[in-house]
Amino acid sequence: MKLTTFEHSGKRRIGIVEDELVFDLALLAPSLPHTMEEFLTCGADGMALASDALKRAQDGIALADVRLCAPVPNPRKFLGIGGNFRSHVEEVKALRPDLPIPQHQTWFNKQVTCIVGPHDPIHLPRVSSQLDYEAEMGIVIGRRCRHVARGDAHKVIAGYLICNDVSIRDWQLRAPTHMLGKSFDTHGPTGPWITTADEVPDPEALGIRTWVDGDLRQNGTTEEFVYSIGEMIEELTTVFTLEPGDILSTGSPAGVGGLMTPPSYLKPGQKVRIEIDMLGRIENPVIDEPPAQPI
Repeated sequence: MKLTTFEHSGKRRIGIVEDELVFDLALLAPSLPHTMEEFLTCGADGMALASDALKRAQDGIALADVRLCAPVPNPRKFLGIGGNFRSHVEEVKALRPDLPIPQHQTWFNKQVTCIVGPHDPIHLPRVSSQLDYEAEMGIVIGRRCRHVARGDAHKVIAGYLICNDVSIRDWQLRAPTHMLGKSFDTHGPTGPWITTADEVPDPEALGIRTWVDGDLRQNGTTEEFVYSIGEMIEELTTVFTLEPGDILSTGSPAGVGGLMTPPSYLKPGQKVRIEIDMLGRIENPVIDEPPAQPI
């Protein structure tokens, strides 16, 4: 299934996308929760009920007539791993041979207030011009879990989506945590929906591509992972509990703008399109950060 959070007729709902139609889960299965975060807590039982209801569905809404929102608008956690694509590690080493390569997984927080939908604008902030893109596959956690062995990681995954780990490079380098440079408002486009795990036979063999105004910048594959999905989930759950709806952004291939010669940062008026095999695509325009609202 392709699970979506969408807006139609002024209301936000969750649904299933199929054949260019969106089916409202509130109508298909009224007993299910009405937000994605709550729906995911229903686990396998909720997925089965939604799937069965879809088989009986008759009337859907044209996909073109809805606004797709971030599939999980309010996760408890949005985490990213750095340096998890071999090609990206190589391009960093080529430009900065003095930079030490971490010997362990390096995770950072993206504050959840950065999350926007698959077609929403990305803001160029007033405080920096170093606005960069990073195409990434996101894992959506489907059950509360701790101490998950890598071989059992597939049991806790609800599905996958596309993330743009938008980064402000000078702010990213202010501290080893990278958090500030990864968390500006609007710098977490996700979508276009959650493709459930049963529809992605091998998430570590998916092509991933980025275009800026039609110029292909990134062209890699999740086969390049330094750490496998199982290793990532094992590492994190050794430390803390993962919960339904948590998003894990799994790294980006070579081709980011900040490592081009000369650097090619995003500017207002440009559009960033990211596609991942089997997961769809997102496309976000770049605009200047709007004026601050008075407190």
